[in-house]
Amino acid sequence: MSSTQSLLLITLIITIIVVVMAMLLINRRQLRDIEELDNELGNMEDLHLERAIGKLDQMELAGESLATLNTWKKSYQKAAELFPEIQRLIEDGADENARYRLVKSHQSIKQARELVDSVSEDVKNSSDVFTQLLESNRENKAQYDELMQSYREIRKEILADSFDYSVALEEIENRLSAMEEDFAQAKNLSAQGDHVEAKRVLSKIRADLTALKTKLPEVKEDQHDLQTVFADQLDEIAAGYKEMRDAKYGFGSLDVMLEIRQSNDQIDRSLAALAQLDLEETSKKKVEKEIKTLYGILEKEYKARPFVEKNQDKLQRLLTHQQTVSQQLIKKLRHIDESYELTHGELDESRELEREVHKMDSDYIRASQRIADGRAVYSEVQDDWIKILGRLQEIGKRQQELSEAVDGLYEAEEVAQRSIKEFKQQVSLVYRHLSRQNLPGIPEGFLQMYTLVINEISKTSGELNQVRINMEKISEELVQISDDVDRLQREAEDIISSANLFELTMQYSNKFLDNETVVRARRNAMKLYDRDYNYKDALDTIATAVERAEPGSYQRIENAYYQEQKELID
Repeated sequence: MSSTQSLLLITLIITIIVVVMAMLLINRRQLRDIEELDNELGNMEDLHLERAIGKLDQMELAGESLATLNTWKKSYQKAAELFPEIQRLIEDGADENARYRLVKSHQSIKQARELVDSVSEDVKNSSDVFTQLLESNRENKAQYDELMQSYREIRKEILADSFDYSVALEEIENRLSAMEEDFAQAKNLSAQGDHVEAKRVLSKIRADLTALKTKLPEVKEDQHDLQTVFADQLDEIAAGYKEMRDAKYGFGSLDVMLEIRQSNDQIDRSLAALAQLDLEETSKKKVEKEIKTLYGILEKEYKARPFVEKNQDKLQRLLTHQQTVSQQLIKKLRHIDESYELTHGELDESRELEREVHKMDSDYIRASQRIADGRAVYSEVQDDWIKILGRLQEIGKRQQELSEAVDGLYEAEEVAQRSIKEFKQQVSLVYRHLSRQNLPGIPEGFLQMYTLVINEISKTSGELNQVRINMEKISEELVQISDDVDRLQREAEDIISSANLFELTMQYSNKFLDNETVVRARRNAMKLYDRDYNYKDALDTIATAVERAEPGSYQRIENAYYQEQKELID
């Protein structure tokens, strides 16, 4: 046998094996499908719905119940007619599958599955409806008894507490009467065999009973609040209001009695809604809020009066005192304004404060008159007087600040006069000290600065001698003069130090007369010193030459000089 023949033989054997295995797998799967279909059909047959139909026929149903029975009886009977066909297809499929006629078996199984799926839902629904119809009579009777017991308990409760429901008693009786008619209807429907319609009526009775049972506690509470609690409270408010009016309490534009009448009208409307069991329209919370507001108004006025009476005399004294203080401050500022320029509007501000105090005093007088006439709304007076007391405290503090601020002008003027005198002395001392140094002359820059400072001092001194003095401007000028005097003094000290160091460095440069650079620097430095009075540049010129000839030499001269100056000061 050739290799090609062997390969073909092996391929054939493998193909046969695969085909056999596939047939076995399909056979087993279809066998499971057959068993599943057989079980589903058996379950539908085991329901024995014919027995349920027979029992229902014996119940002599009527109305909606009978119509429901007939509808689902037809649906089930139509489905049951297909049971034999389904059974035949299942058996054919099993027989063909056992003989490994797999394609024919598959076709039978498919047809059986389609029929089972088409009838299973109808069979299930029919079973549920039949079961419900069979149990409906018993359930309706149990529900009827339960609802009747609940109905009797509610009626008993209403009868026992009829006074607590008196406003809505007629409507409650109407609803109970309607329920009695519904009970009679449910009983008649059950007797006639229309259990479906009877169940609907019983469901309506249950809903009506539940609604009434829920409302009864609210009716009792609302009636008590509206007729007793709120009415008593409004009577109490009316009596309290009358007493307060007799005691000369004022309420402004508020008409408390009108508010009370409106609240009573609202109570009447709420009771009318309650009589119809319309609890959402009773507006009990609205009435309660109105009463609370009225109580709050009376209480607010009652509590405010002691504060007003306690502070009436005190406030009058404070206002009188503050008016006096305001007048004295304005008088004082006018006097000071004759000698000093008030640059921050102190006088205008004090006048504005006086006008404000005067207005508060006028408001106080009007409020006191309303109190005397019995027209004062004490809570409003209290609020106004609390604001006045606080504002008077602020005004008093501000007036004290203004007074102290201008008081400092006299002292500031004395300080300025002393400062001018001291500046003149300092400038004079600086100039004399520089003049005593036996220098060839005084530098032009120093003379210009000296003249500038003298002119500044003279100008400020003249301003201090004017009829009206601007102390703020003078204070700023004194600060500038102080800075310029210090700068002038530093400039003088720099000139003296430069001249002294120049002389010491020139003496030391005699060591280097054989150095042409030093000799040339000496000539240039002397010109700057003797002719130009430029002592700083003269020192820089000779110091630079000496430092080049002998590094570190000028630094030693400078250090020795400043050390000597320090020792002289110490």
